Amino acid sequence: MDQDKSVEDALKDMIVERLFLSVEPGEIGDDDNLMDTFEIDSVRLLEIVVGLEEVFDISLEDDEFSIERFESVKAIADLVREKLPE
Repeated sequence: MDQDKSVEDALKDMIVERLFLSVEPGEIGDDDNLMDTFEIDSVRLLEIVVGLEEVFDISLEDDEFSIERFESVKAIADLVREKLPE
């Protein structure tokens, strides 16, 4: 991840790229419900998870997979920050 980018900005870039969305990353609000707005199903959610692991070099445990943790950019950013080394 680019050190000058916030976690939220990096997430938005990754989501747009991996899900082939026809929006600009800046158009995604931190609190937008991603599941509803972009019709994210289990396959698309898996794409986001793989992207998180690649972009942020983190691993997610089975117990960290809940819809609430992936509802918005803010929720995902909170999860990423929990996993990043201090």
